Amino acid sequence: MTNANSDAVRDYYDSIDAEEYESIFALFADDVTYERPGQSNLSGMDEFREFYLEDRPLEDGSHEVHDLVADGDTVAVRGEFSGVQGGEEVSFGFADFHRFDDDGNITERWTYTDRDEV
Repeated sequence: MTNANSDAVRDYYDSIDAEEYESIFALFADDVTYERPGQSNLSGMDEFREFYLEDRPLEDGSHEVHDLVADGDTVAVRGEFSGVQGGEEVSFGFADFHRFDDDGNITERWTYTDRDEV
């Protein structure tokens, strides 16, 4: 199961960079929670979809995964995002954690960066 979880997380970054939102949503459970310390949390697929389709401040970018570690139901990622935010080019490090349910869907996600908003 851990290999499948790692593959799903890699698929997430590929899909987000390609702006293939339906592929992204298919990776997550309907009751997904997404925590971004210092920002409002997202709860449920409706809020998650709205964030990615309407509210996400990052655009036209790509993620470079430096490290990916899977342990049990959780996959941790350290990487760098380069792209556009608010019309300005940005580049910053991030750490993401993804927790999977028994059906292989991401049910919890956390993002940590040194940015105020992502």
